[in-house]
Amino acid sequence: MVGQPSARERLLDAAEELAFTRGVAATPVDRILERANVSPATLYAHFGNKEGLIAQALRRRLENWDAAWQLEIDAAATDRDRLLAVFPALTSYRSGASAARWCAALGVAAETVEPGRELAETLTQDTQLLTSRFRELAVPVVGADSADAVAGHLLLIFTGVLGMLLRGVSPEDAAAIGRATAGFVIDGFGPSRPGA
Repeated sequence: MVGQPSARERLLDAAEELAFTRGVAATPVDRILERANVSPATLYAHFGNKEGLIAQALRRRLENWDAAWQLEIDAAATDRDRLLAVFPALTSYRSGASAARWCAALGVAAETVEPGRELAETLTQDTQLLTSRFRELAVPVVGADSADAVAGHLLLIFTGVLGMLLRGVSPEDAAAIGRATAGFVIDGFGPSRPGA
């Protein structure tokens, strides 16, 4: 028999379910506490405050996203497919993740004018993961000299794909458009290397 999730996990689940779908500012702490069925003291003991809870919920989400993306990279047959694996990863991740309206990290960043240290670091980790992985995966496809530029373009395209979700485009359609656009960008940096 599986036990009930811990109070900490219930708080993280409630933050994801409420704050990442309705917005952090629009989700009062009392609502999160009610959903998690915990006292204010429990939240403060585990996370310090609401922002600490949101930062930890984002970290957990980032770890899950990273794992989903890595699965798609591992399943890809070519270097080019590994570089473009972020798009099928988005589709598979969203089918299993809680229903954030678009990107939880971007949503929190847009709402939080002056994040505290922990939240700012968490938001930076999201961007660093995307940028560093795009760069790493671009090297065998376009070469080291072009990898930073390709990574920047792919970050822009991926962010645009996430924005399309707010416009009501399905994750599958947005990912397909993003993948095709990314392919044009990669092709613009020259022919793929052998085996890519």
